[in-house]
Amino acid sequence: MNSDYSKVIGDVLRSLKIDATGLEIFNEVVGKRITTRLKISVNGREYFFRKSGMVRTDERFGAEVNRLVKKNLYQLLTTNLGLDDVPYGILHGVRPTKIIQRWLREGYGVTSQGVIDRDKICRRIIKDFLTERDKAELLTEVALHQLPIIKRGAKKIGVYVGIPFCKTRCLYCSFPSNVLPVEKVIAEFMEVLKRDIAAAASAINRYGLTVQTIYIGGGTPSALPEKYFAEMLATVHENFYSASVEEFTVECGRPDTLTPEKISALKNFDVTRVSVNPQSMHQKTLDLIGRQHTVEDVVRAFKDLRAASDWQINMDLIVGLPGERLADFKLTLEKILELAPDDVTIHSLAIKRGSKLQMRLADELNTLEDFNLPSDLEVRKMADYAAKVLRGENFYPYYLYRQGYMSGQIENVGWCKRGAEGIYNVQIMGEQQTIIGVGAAASTKIPDGNRIQTAFNAKDLKTYMQDLERYTARREEILAQVYGGRN
Repeated sequence: MNSDYSKVIGDVLRSLKIDATGLEIFNEVVGKRITTRLKISVNGREYFFRKSGMVRTDERFGAEVNRLVKKNLYQLLTTNLGLDDVPYGILHGVRPTKIIQRWLREGYGVTSQGVIDRDKICRRIIKDFLTERDKAELLTEVALHQLPIIKRGAKKIGVYVGIPFCKTRCLYCSFPSNVLPVEKVIAEFMEVLKRDIAAAASAINRYGLTVQTIYIGGGTPSALPEKYFAEMLATVHENFYSASVEEFTVECGRPDTLTPEKISALKNFDVTRVSVNPQSMHQKTLDLIGRQHTVEDVVRAFKDLRAASDWQINMDLIVGLPGERLADFKLTLEKILELAPDDVTIHSLAIKRGSKLQMRLADELNTLEDFNLPSDLEVRKMADYAAKVLRGENFYPYYLYRQGYMSGQIENVGWCKRGAEGIYNVQIMGEQQTIIGVGAAASTKIPDGNRIQTAFNAKDLKTYMQDLERYTARREEILAQVYGGRN
């Protein structure tokens, strides 16, 4: 296997769920032609296959080489080994809609009259990346819906606040979160967070930036005790909130963390959007994945929020959970839609490194069958059903991202009613706007020409609290590089 292309070759092998044992892969670049040769050894016999392709001249050469290595190998394997195609073909990145949006900025798919030719874009996605037609259409639809949001002001920014605590750790979770610690540690974290927030607010004012969105995530921010939850909201509001803020989101994913006092605090500090994430409406599933709340808690939390204010409410669901099949998901979606949320995000279960599920599967004593996970085909049926029903209820897809090791090899999609788009969700996926991150595990990303300047706070809570100045200094460094010379 060519070491120069090991990553992209690995992407193809993982997506097709094939072991490299018995395979030898060679790639050759001659001018604009990329040739892939595949040698397969089976039962003492050797088989040889070859596939070539020409790079596109309107794309960066290195990226085109990688694409063609993947495309050649994918076609060789699916054609000669009888492997099933996967929905996204060789399109493996987290943010596939960015590709379409870049094409549009460069003028591809736009007529001389300024009309966007959706079919032309879809046909190129299918040809270049071997995606299924419905996935190409979904990507194009989402990319176009996002354009008006992404284009909102060069000096408008988003702020992300990371609260790294949860009541428990779910079976599938790989986020850098901690089970809620003793009060002394929470108080220490809050003092460090206040310093982090103050430093970020000072930089925002110094460079004349305008906060468009505030997003408090984690973790589960509402896992904080009432006193600290209100204190955290007050600090964020005082430092970042102004009349320019178009959206203020707080994740309250675990419905059992919401109390009347916390809901009152959300309202008092001008929160406009709240996430309540049931994942499933089956108690057996909730118990299995470690949620430790009831189906009734979901309904209560939603109704309490709806009665308290006119904020937008998002709800997350997961297809592919252990023990669930299409009939189970149908019931979950029916119960969620009865509550009438403004936004429903359909996630596909991802078996991520660092999750309890992945670590248990790494144990040779356990197999996928032990967790009764649905097949990829069943997961795709769940997602297709969700799309059909949500469209019928006048939701439309407005943001999308993909992850490695996703059940069904599909995507995560945010569906919303018209006017209920999560602005921060679109901006963080589009990577066209500066996002300043504060708190544990938060990231700062600043577009700078054709690159993105980044600064990352420590994922480890103790390290974050001990070394805050190092992280704020790095954030200030990249802000000065990008904004220091601008008027």
